[in-house]
This record gives sequence, C-alpha cells and structure tokens, in this order.
Amino acid sequence: MGEATRLIRPRVVLDTNVLVSALLFGHRSLGWLVDAWQFGRMTPLASAQTATEFVRVLGYPKFRLSAAERDDMLGEYLPWCEVVIVREPVDVPDCRDPGDRMFLALALSAAADALVTGDGDLLALDGTLDIPVLTPTTFRSQLV
Repeated sequence: MGEATRLIRPRVVLDTNVLVSALLFGHRSLGWLVDAWQFGRMTPLASAQTATEFVRVLGYPKFRLSAAERDDMLGEYLPWCEVVIVREPVDVPDCRDPGDRMFLALALSAAADALVTGDGDLLALDGTLDIPVLTPTTFRSQLV
C-alpha cells in the first residue's frame, strides 16, 4: 500500500492487543481508534472467534476488570462491528503463532481493507496477502 493511499471508512480487522490497548489504555496512544469507529470513520470487523478471544482477554486477572467493566468495554466496541461469518477452512499463510490465524481468516473472509496489528509475526506477512497488514500508526496516517 503506497504512502499516498488514503482509506475512506475502511473495514478493518483489529487484533486483540490493539483493541485492548485502545479500550483499556485509550488515554495513551491508541484512544483515537475508539473515536474512529464510534464516529463512523472506520468499521471494525469481528467474527465469533475474534469476539470470543476479546472476551477471554478482558477476563485476564492482570486487568482486574469487574464483569460490569468488561460489559462496558464490549458495549464500546461490539455495536459498531460488522460481524463476519468465517467459513472454515480459510487458506491463510503460515504464521508462527497459531492464535493469529483467526485474524488472518477474518481479514481474508471479509475482504478487509486492512489488518491492524502491532504483532511482528503478523506485520511480517504484509505484502504476502491481498490485504495490507498495518501498524496502528500507519493505519492512522492513511485514515481519511
């Protein structure tokens, strides 16, 4: 994806780490993502697998979130998602972490405009897919 490329209301897959960082630590560098989906500048994509993973991660003891706080976070995200049914099997490229396959499968099944991640293993796949794999910073620079 070239430097001059601009994305107008892109449909994007956000990996769990990006999503949790935006919602739980949004006052830091990724809070703009929440505004982007809530104000219609982008559409996040979710599948049953990625939503289940998000719920699981929100339950990690290290986050110390109550059930009500987890529900609030889900409420800040899920209503803006486009739900995609991922029909298995999806031919995804080999990746070091099998847990990353769900994000690749979602992105490919939905013909997403981008997969946004900070994961080096996923970022290494950029250019090998029909879908760009972008860091949050690069995605922000391309968002109209």
